[in-house]
Amino acid sequence: MDNAEMMVKSDAGGLGNGIERVSDTNVQVQGIDEPDIVKTNGQEIYLANTARYYGGGIREIVSDMMPWPNTNKTSVINATPPTELEEIADIENTGELLLDGDNLIIFSGNKITGYDVEDPEKPKEEWEIKLENNNYIVSSRLYNNKVYLITRQSTYSSNRCPIIPLSVNGKDIEIKCADVYHPVVNIPVDSTYTVFVLNTTTGKVEDKVSFVGKATSAVIYMSENYIYTTYSLPGDFVKFFYNFLTEDADDLVDSETTEKLRRLVGYDISSNSKYNELQIILESYFNSLDSDEKLRIENEFNNQLKDYYKEHNRELDKTGIVKISTDNLKLEAIGDVPGVPLNQFSLDEYEGNLRIAVTIGQRWSRFGELGESVSDVYVLNEDLEVKGSAKGMGEGERIYSVRFLQDKGYVVTFKETDPFYVLDLSNPKEPEIKGELKIPGYSSYLHPITKDKILGVGKEGSKMKISLFNVENPLKPKEADKYQLDEYWSDILNTHHAFLLDDKHEIFFLPGSKGGYIFSYANDEFKLEKAISNIRAKRALYINDYLYVIGDNEIVVLDETNWQEVSSLDLE
Repeated sequence: MDNAEMMVKSDAGGLGNGIERVSDTNVQVQGIDEPDIVKTNGQEIYLANTARYYGGGIREIVSDMMPWPNTNKTSVINATPPTELEEIADIENTGELLLDGDNLIIFSGNKITGYDVEDPEKPKEEWEIKLENNNYIVSSRLYNNKVYLITRQSTYSSNRCPIIPLSVNGKDIEIKCADVYHPVVNIPVDSTYTVFVLNTTTGKVEDKVSFVGKATSAVIYMSENYIYTTYSLPGDFVKFFYNFLTEDADDLVDSETTEKLRRLVGYDISSNSKYNELQIILESYFNSLDSDEKLRIENEFNNQLKDYYKEHNRELDKTGIVKISTDNLKLEAIGDVPGVPLNQFSLDEYEGNLRIAVTIGQRWSRFGELGESVSDVYVLNEDLEVKGSAKGMGEGERIYSVRFLQDKGYVVTFKETDPFYVLDLSNPKEPEIKGELKIPGYSSYLHPITKDKILGVGKEGSKMKISLFNVENPLKPKEADKYQLDEYWSDILNTHHAFLLDDKHEIFFLPGSKGGYIFSYANDEFKLEKAISNIRAKRALYINDYLYVIGDNEIVVLDETNWQEVSSLDLE
C-alpha cells in the first residue's frame, strides 16, 4: 500500500448494490475515523448543517461572503443512483458526525446522541450522553466499532469528589479521585482528562481512565495501539534565572540577592507569583546601585542572558505526553519534550517509537528579547524517553505543518518564506535534516500523493497556494509545480477533513469561499479540471466514479470521466 492509499480509502468492495468504491473522511491514520460534518456509507449521505454546529474542539465556520441558512438539523440524503439524489429524512440535531454501520453518532455541544439508521428514512434515537459540570470534549475517534472519547474538566475547588464528567441516558458516571492518575513529580495542573470507550449501539461506557494535566496545548493523536495526549508544562523561569546567575553570571548580583533567589526557587507558590517576586528582588537590587553601575549591569544582563538562553532555551516551556493503551486503557507511560506541538499531525507512531515536532517559542524578559523561536523533531521510545532528535529548524519561525510518512518526516516553518524540510528518520537514534527548500508563502496542510510526491496547501500573500513537492532526492527537494488560486480562504486551512484525494482519477478537491475546485495532478502538473461556482462548498466525496461536491446550500454531482454535471440537490 502506498502512502496515498494510507490516507483515503480507495476501494470499498463488498458494499453491494453496485457500489465498488467510496471515499472516507480524510483522516490521519487509516482505519481510525474522526468526526466530521459529512459521512457516507455509499448509499446515504449524512450531512450536518454547517451554518452552525457545535462541540468540543469543533470550529464554527464563518463566511463574510454569503448568509447562512437558518436551520439546525442533520440531513439524510439518498445518494445512489446519483440521478435520484434526494433528502429522505432529517434529524432535529446537528454537529460533527461518526458513522459505524447502522449507528450514527452526533456530537452537539455538551451532548452526544446515538441514532439507529438501519432504516435511513426513519432514524431512531437510541441513547444520549450529556457532559456535566463544565466538562468539555477535547477529541474523539472511532476504531473497531468503539468510540474513544477524550474530555477535559477544570479542577476547580468546587468540583468535589467523586468527579461526574457525564451521564448516559440520565445515569451519572462517577470517577473517584483515587482513580485519577497523578504524576509522582510536582507539576502545575488545572484540568482532569478522561478517556472513555463507548459502545456505539448503546452509548454504554465500557472503560475509562482519568489523569491530570493542563488545559492549554492539548493535542490528541491515536494509533491502532495507543492514544497520546499532550498538555503544556510551563517552565520555571525563576529556576532558569537562578541557574543562569550561579553558572554564568555570579558577578552581576551580590550574594544577598543570589541567596534570596535560591530561597524563592524552593517556594511552593504559583509560577506567576514566583515571577512577580523575582521582579521585586531584582528591582530592589538595581535600586541599591548608582545610576552608572545600574546601566552597566542591565546591559551586561541583556547580553549574557541572551547567550545563556541560546544554550538552555529548551529547559523552559515543555510539553507533557501521556500514552494510553487502546486495548485496556492502561496508562503505559508519561514523558515530556521541549516546545509545543502544532496539532495532531505533529505526532506519529512508527515501529514502536513516537515522533513529535515542536516549536520552542520566542521569549522575552525585563531585559528584552532573549531569543527567537526554533523548531525540533524528537523521537521517543516506548517509555516516552527521548531516543534521538533533529534540532534547529527555522530560526525565528514556527511550524505551520507537519507530516510523518514511515521513515521520513516533512516540516514546514514560516515567517516570510516557506522552508520545507525533509527529515530522514530511518535511524531513530540519529534523525537527520536532509534537505531544505525555501519558497514564498507557506503550506498549512501536507498530503502524500506518492512516496516521492507531497502536496502542500496554504497561502502566498492573500491568495491560496498549492505546491507539489518532489522529494525523490531528500537532499534536494523541489517544487515540481505550483498553482495560485484566486481565493483568500479554504476550509482546508481550518481542517484536513475538507481535503479529498481520488488517486484513481489523479484528482483532488479544494473548497473555497467562491466555490469548489477540482485539480488534476497527472504528470506532476496541476490542471484545474473543474470549478463549481455559486456553491458554499465545504466537502466532497466520491461513490464509484461520481464526485459529490457538498455545500451548505447545494449538492452537485459530477461524472469523473468527463466532469459533466449529473444532478444536483437544493438544500435550502
